[in-house]
Amino acid sequence: MTEEAARYIEAVGRRKESSARVRIYPDVQDGQILVNDKPLEVYFPRERDRIHLMEPLKVVGLEGAFYITVQVKGGGISGQAGAIRLGIARALVEYNPEFRSVMRRGGFLTRDPRVKERKKYGLKRARKAPQYTKR
Repeated sequence: MTEEAARYIEAVGRRKESSARVRIYPDVQDGQILVNDKPLEVYFPRERDRIHLMEPLKVVGLEGAFYITVQVKGGGISGQAGAIRLGIARALVEYNPEFRSVMRRGGFLTRDPRVKERKKYGLKRARKAPQYTKR
């Protein structure tokens, strides 16, 4: 591994239309998480989203142990939080392969396949049909 590559571990997480590139810096014991160059609390004002994406770190007992930067784009707030969560879990497994069984048991390594269903012709939305009138 080169000196440049040894500085951080990178992983990609996706959910719905969101895609997140997560970098974990193991040598920096900062505990700070930056999302699109903003602190986590600023980017995700809802506590539910922050708790959701911190779960992989909490399960292995390493919350606050790394400096993490995230570049996320696309989708909405909860989709982005889910993408970051998957990215963090994948990066932690790359950091320490022993975490794989714990992450797998918690369901953190499974990509959520649910996406928006496409609209069909003759319908108003994906499944909603125009109201039927008999006369």
